[in-house]
Amino acid sequence: MNRSLIDVHILQTLPPSNVNRDDTGSPKSAVYGGVRRARVSSQAWKRATRQAFHDHLDESELGERTKFVVEKIAMKITELSPHLENAPKLAEEVLAATGIKVTPAKKAKKSEEQEEQAATGYLLFLARRQIEGLAALAVEAGASSARIEKKAAKAVLQEGNSIDLALFGRMVADAPDLNVDACCQVAHAISVHGVQNEFDYFTAVDDNGSEDHAGAGMIGTVEFNSSTLYRYATIDVDELAKSLGSVEAAARAVDAFLTAFVTSMPTGKQNTFANRTRPDFVMVTIRDDQPVNLVGAFETPIESNDGRMLRAAQTLVEYAARQDDAYRTAPHAQYALAVGMADSDELSEALAQRAELVDLPSMIERTVATIGDRAAVPA
Repeated sequence: MNRSLIDVHILQTLPPSNVNRDDTGSPKSAVYGGVRRARVSSQAWKRATRQAFHDHLDESELGERTKFVVEKIAMKITELSPHLENAPKLAEEVLAATGIKVTPAKKAKKSEEQEEQAATGYLLFLARRQIEGLAALAVEAGASSARIEKKAAKAVLQEGNSIDLALFGRMVADAPDLNVDACCQVAHAISVHGVQNEFDYFTAVDDNGSEDHAGAGMIGTVEFNSSTLYRYATIDVDELAKSLGSVEAAARAVDAFLTAFVTSMPTGKQNTFANRTRPDFVMVTIRDDQPVNLVGAFETPIESNDGRMLRAAQTLVEYAARQDDAYRTAPHAQYALAVGMADSDELSEALAQRAELVDLPSMIERTVATIGDRAAVPA
């Protein structure tokens, strides 16, 4: 199979918002090009993307990230074999057989205390198929009173990856042979311009306050900013196909990822700011050389008093062209979407010779088709 890398470049404007905050409640930020920028962490947008997968994929194609895997396995054991009375114990044993350390369940010392569930020492990312596989192994061992083989238990977690697990990977400190390399990388989104945070001073009135207690029942502040963000992600389609077992499965994963990543939004303070927007500019590039993050287009901040989106989109497209010309590389295919302030004749002309302007469903359809076509051609 020819090498296929998918780069996703997005420009998106957020109104006053605080979608991703630090330990002090302030919107996250970073210094880039010597200027303080708004920032949304990679983890925040990956979480939003994984949550959006539930709207586009069947639950059987997804995984779960939890400390309480033992409980999940025990529930599946009971579902497979209701007559087994020691499902929790079998669940602990089968998970321990993989090499993952499990803290056993602890009985409550006092009647009012709740029993502590068996748990791993960290969040563990497993495909639902893997949970089902471990449960089946435990049922087999429980029915025959046989010992659970470590090799067989590990094998369950070394195959049958879910789409989200293959994309974002898994690290298991206790058993490195169960690690799954991520096939997708997501950059921290940063604003294309400098940002200064602002404060919203607010008061709340007590509905049952008496005339003797006139005034605010609560006073506080919320920190926020508004920004035009550059977002970037890249997918190694070849590795994704290996992790999922087929090119068809990889194509389905790419379809779901592009839809979810483009349209998702971290949920921080969303009820306060109602900041859910869509990107004005999206460019998907299929390459065979290396991933190329185009954040360098914005090392010099975009400054403008009449909107930044159009200038940012033009700067991004021009920078991408100069990069490919300088390194004598050319994308195998490139698709772009431009709406709102990014939709202009000037930008269309700049894109004309390098990208095809399409809507989002067409962009995803053609990207997936291109992956299939390239996979069909021997390397």
